[in-house]
Amino acid sequence: MIARAAPWARAIKIGYGSPQTGPLAGFGEADGFVVGGIKKALGKGLTVAGRPHPVEILVRDSQSDPNRAAEVASRLILTDKVDLMLVASTPETTNPVSDQCEVNGTPCVSSVCPWQPWFFGRGGKPDVGFKSTFHFFWGLEDIIGVFVDMWNTVPTNKVVGALWPNDGDGNAWGDKERGFPPALAKAGYKVVDPGRYPNLSDDFSAQISTFKREKVEIVTGVPIPPDWTTFWKQAAQQGFRPKVATIGKALLFPRSVEALGPLGDGMSTEVWWSPQHPFKSSLTGATAAAFAAEYTRRTKKEWTQPLGFIHALFEVGLDSLRRARSLDDKDAVVAAIKTTSLNTLIKPISWAKGPVPNVTKTPLVGGQWGKGKAFPFDITIVSDKSAPNIPVGGRLRPLKPA
Repeated sequence: MIARAAPWARAIKIGYGSPQTGPLAGFGEADGFVVGGIKKALGKGLTVAGRPHPVEILVRDSQSDPNRAAEVASRLILTDKVDLMLVASTPETTNPVSDQCEVNGTPCVSSVCPWQPWFFGRGGKPDVGFKSTFHFFWGLEDIIGVFVDMWNTVPTNKVVGALWPNDGDGNAWGDKERGFPPALAKAGYKVVDPGRYPNLSDDFSAQISTFKREKVEIVTGVPIPPDWTTFWKQAAQQGFRPKVATIGKALLFPRSVEALGPLGDGMSTEVWWSPQHPFKSSLTGATAAAFAAEYTRRTKKEWTQPLGFIHALFEVGLDSLRRARSLDDKDAVVAAIKTTSLNTLIKPISWAKGPVPNVTKTPLVGGQWGKGKAFPFDITIVSDKSAPNIPVGGRLRPLKPA
């Protein structure tokens, strides 16, 4: 007698939100490639409790707008009735989506936002945490450590000029208790903070004037990509040339550096994922190097850091759904997320231990952009003090004088 295949069960719906247009679009540039690869890896579906389920991935664009992010999340939850929400990239996307999920009891996993603005920015309490929402990424303590480690290799006067915008990241980085100011002071650096500025500013003359007056030799901050391009070009025009420029967010993507032209050479930033990271996908078995190379082969574009993290979001989400006792019980899916222990393309993920409930941290290193071979610029890892299993390829070069 021929055994019958298990009958197909209902479709699993996964919502995914990210900024695919607007000033934060660099974070979503590789989404199409990643989601396409996930669909291919799933084949005909996902088997849960012995029954195969077709999987629908509903991708939504936040348009780099927190209000829009909340709106599309609400529709995915209430109208599309997703079983799981995945969301990525900056507090302006992760937080409003996570908040909608928490209110409605929808299981949610987020990433690509430092854990402090995700947790404390949403009113999280370390002794309580959240019920339905979980997060993996590094924290401010990690990026401060990486930046200081890079700066300590270059002789400077240790005067740091800060570009912190009036947004979730800028307010967290500039926080006088949990942010950069107390940590840099403890490390022997003086911070020159001209105050918060609105995103998409077109004139940074006031900040540049302050930095020149205070003899700033290191510039840091977390501007959106178009704002750093504006600032750095105006700095060149006004004769301000620090020895080091280490910028979060704006300098993560090859296109953002290319927008600076020759002025992009020597920029430094954090590196959360690269082809050098020694991890493999739980879905496909691909190494970080192979995954990045396949992206370049198919798109003709240089690899970009969100590649690994967006893939890992889906790894964690699908693994949690696969292990859930019941897909029709949201608490069961939450329980499966909470007990995750999975080797992913970015690192092993587990919420068993973290700085606060619902958060687990990921490794971070520092990199510097220089003239490339196949593309205009390549990034070289120059600091791995906090993650020595990720190899360095050089030392931080001071910027050339104007």
